[in-house]
Amino acid sequence: MTQSNFLDHLGLRETATGEGVYEMEMGIGPQHMAPNGFLHAGAVVSLADTACGNGCFRRLPDGAAGFTTIELKSNFLGTAREGVIRARAEAEHLGRTTQVWAASVIHVQTGKTIALFRCTQMVLWPRASRA
Repeated sequence: MTQSNFLDHLGLRETATGEGVYEMEMGIGPQHMAPNGFLHAGAVVSLADTACGNGCFRRLPDGAAGFTTIELKSNFLGTAREGVIRARAEAEHLGRTTQVWAASVIHVQTGKTIALFRCTQMVLWPRASRA
């Protein structure tokens, strides 16, 4: 049985990974559009947040149990109606308790910046067992 999730619905795909860098892209389709006919801001944020989150997961400190987003911010500079958008996430701070990631989202066909994104992730640690 094939399971579907939010990322599958959006059509997000990994395009590149590296040391402190993670890229994903998404082909723009009808499911990504707002009622006004332009790219929905939530779709753009989902792409950027997922790229940053995947980068964070790959750079967790040894022994960490996971992470959770504690803050995010987006600045929208443009939009698109068709084509492909790509998020390039880069680590700005890789600490023991927090990580900060920034992403730029561009329209691949024009090179135009669609959004700038930044998030802070809290690193989660296993709880000590209680007697």
